[in-house]
Amino acid sequence: MSDLLPKNKNHLSGEAEDNPKNHRQMLNLSSNFPSDVTTDILYQLPVKTLVRFRCVSKRWCSQIDGPDFIKLHLSHSLVTKTNLSLILKKWYLYMVEFDSLKTATELAPPLNVIWGMTEAFGCCNGLVALCNSDKEIALWNPSTRKSQILPDFPVEAPGGDVKLRRFRFYGFGFDPINDDYKVVRMVQFLGQDGDGYVDEDGVFFAEVKVYSLKTNSWREINDLPYYLRFLFQLGYLLFHRRGFGVLASGALHWVASIGFGLYLIVAFDLGVEKFRNLPLPDNVDNGFEMDVGVLDGKLCMICNYSNAYVDVWVMKEYGVKESWTNLFKVPESCLNRPIGHVVPVAYSKSCDKVLLEVDKEKLVWFDIGRRKVKKVRIEGAPNSYGAAFHVESLVPLGGGGMDSRRRQQPQEEKKKSNRKKM
Repeated sequence: MSDLLPKNKNHLSGEAEDNPKNHRQMLNLSSNFPSDVTTDILYQLPVKTLVRFRCVSKRWCSQIDGPDFIKLHLSHSLVTKTNLSLILKKWYLYMVEFDSLKTATELAPPLNVIWGMTEAFGCCNGLVALCNSDKEIALWNPSTRKSQILPDFPVEAPGGDVKLRRFRFYGFGFDPINDDYKVVRMVQFLGQDGDGYVDEDGVFFAEVKVYSLKTNSWREINDLPYYLRFLFQLGYLLFHRRGFGVLASGALHWVASIGFGLYLIVAFDLGVEKFRNLPLPDNVDNGFEMDVGVLDGKLCMICNYSNAYVDVWVMKEYGVKESWTNLFKVPESCLNRPIGHVVPVAYSKSCDKVLLEVDKEKLVWFDIGRRKVKKVRIEGAPNSYGAAFHVESLVPLGGGGMDSRRRQQPQEEKKKSNRKKM
């Protein structure tokens, strides 16, 4: 049906937004084409264009807002690898189109800015999970500018002489079993010795709560595995920023360091809401620091060998130990510097290059065959930043939702004030 689309791209872009002639053309298209033909045309369009086209007619508005169309449009974007962008993260948030990586646009998140910083701890199907503090967490769709502020659910400490560990773990993702989006929050309690709190029966205490967008409520997870205590290695976490779970195959993943160079990959299945310990490959050299990532939807294991080189592995069949495959090696000579924190972000269209995030400061294209890198320069981006892969979508947010454009002006004023302070 792509040949039914207008040849002039302006007819389907923001450049036509205020053109009465183009509005009439869209209205005629709305009236003359059958519903299935209209759907075949619409689901190929960008999100921003579809948001504008909701005003063409009641029929189009109902069609674009329908759950079936939203899923069809998202599926089309994922299969054809269109409507892709990167969320750039520093003191503020920015977005840049993945196909060009040319110009970044500063975003206006819905949360109140605290000292100029809003953290994005997860991206999934067009939604971004944000937090400013333990009490202010939100889900946000930057394309539709709708958001949902999560209800506050205080941490409940066990009895005894305990205190909360300041560091929190968060994760966000889609539960395909229950067709729901979920946020996971983990905290650990400290005993008098400063270690993880264990009661007189040897029971380790942590608190894990899961938020469901479908019910707009939190619930606590019980019967936690003992190895969760190994997630909370403060120096390890602060240096590598591994507190945010990595989403792959319907589960969130963190690295647990159990000492002596030994690691676990801890997974939380969003469907059954249970923890599990994923198997690691046998043929991995010793003496590395581990991290996890996701590449093309598959779980990755990143092994850093004393900042000399990095091995990137991928689990081709989720949960199957034998499916671990060594994808590529990034040597120190490529970057002309010791290799620190390296995470794969995405393949190029030809799949011969991988976009890498280096030390949460910059992006480089890594040529897998030639083992060469090329720095990515994005106009309008901060001097250093982290990045998250993002697909634009129409996935709705309701209940406590709001249009972040209403708060954009106060946000800008706060940002100017905070920049002066910094």
